[in-house]
Amino acid sequence: MARAWVYDRTNDNAYVEAVKKAKAAKRTPPARWMVRYYDPAGRLKSGGTFKKKPDAEKRQSEIEASLHEGTYRNPQDAKVTLESMAEKWLSARTDIKPSTWWKYRGLLDAHVLPRWGELRVSAIHTEDIAVWVAELQKPREEGGANLGASQTRHAQGVLSMILDWCVPRRLPANPARGVPLPKPSEAEHVYLNHVQVETLANAAGGLRTKYGQIAAAANINRALILLLAYTGLRFNEAAALRVGKVDLDTRRIRVTVAFGEVEGKLIEQSPKTGKSRTVPIAPFLVPELKPLIDDRPDDALVFSTRRGAPVRLRNWRRREFAQAMKTAKLDGLGLTPHKLRHTAASLAIAAGADVKVVQSMLGHATATMTLDRYGHLFPDRLDEVAEAMDAARGKATAHLPALVGA
Repeated sequence: MARAWVYDRTNDNAYVEAVKKAKAAKRTPPARWMVRYYDPAGRLKSGGTFKKKPDAEKRQSEIEASLHEGTYRNPQDAKVTLESMAEKWLSARTDIKPSTWWKYRGLLDAHVLPRWGELRVSAIHTEDIAVWVAELQKPREEGGANLGASQTRHAQGVLSMILDWCVPRRLPANPARGVPLPKPSEAEHVYLNHVQVETLANAAGGLRTKYGQIAAAANINRALILLLAYTGLRFNEAAALRVGKVDLDTRRIRVTVAFGEVEGKLIEQSPKTGKSRTVPIAPFLVPELKPLIDDRPDDALVFSTRRGAPVRLRNWRRREFAQAMKTAKLDGLGLTPHKLRHTAASLAIAAGADVKVVQSMLGHATATMTLDRYGHLFPDRLDEVAEAMDAARGKATAHLPALVGA
């Protein structure tokens, strides 16, 4: 039995009557040819109606091919809205950390669903996504969201993951794939020099409130800023660092957990890449960290407020870091606590660290990621390599007779 065929609707009395009524009312009669087929579950389906038989036969061939090749998709499946698929997708993401889940939730509510939520997934096209990506970066006064390159990529990434989830049952391919994405601009990277880091650390360590009282985290501010700027730890990795993970004798830090925030509560979770790593401590940092380590239990937080509470990024950035930047006259650079990682990378590269060392220190998943972000900082060593090759060749061939003019 054929799985798809063209049916002549003139065999149906109801159709014949509908044609008569349409002609009497001087309206266009309904199409004569209908494509019918059995889907993989054996259910009778309609593949549409057509005025011309060749058009119906073409549709018949397409359906037969998709059934034969296993690429068939039920047209009804593509009619679901992006919002309904987004909620299913998010509820199924039990493989991610809670803080990541809430990050996706925020991006959905703020940027993805307002634009795409009510559309059917089949109505979302590549060119429209490209326009949306561009609009996310526009200033608010121009109708945009004023997002930076990183946040724009995150928002597009969430949409892409949802559409990926629709392939192949609901979509033949993901329309978000191949959309041009912005690269972090040079302005998004801030590289402090040694003097600027020291000035910032000093300012943070001597911080006072407007009432002249010592700031809540002044006792740990200097060491924290120096640690961020010279090890590349993420802020939430440093905030979750326990005394037992710091070995001042071997000058090593073992990064095994990081803080995440879920519904206003701090939780401990694995680092961003899901892997632990070991980070070296520069000798000058040992006396800075020693007062925060000595005679304290292994499970105590290295960095905490004067009241013993964990240091929260949002509060610390607003109340202490921002004030220290003003005091150090660095507040016009767009510096954030996270961007001290860029300083750590630049200082390490300037000191001669190769890409694998920087990758390991920062906890990047791949060396490619490190090169994408900091490749422009690595010195041009072409002449150095050429000269080394010349010296090696000369040494290896010194015993051979010279061929003049060869």
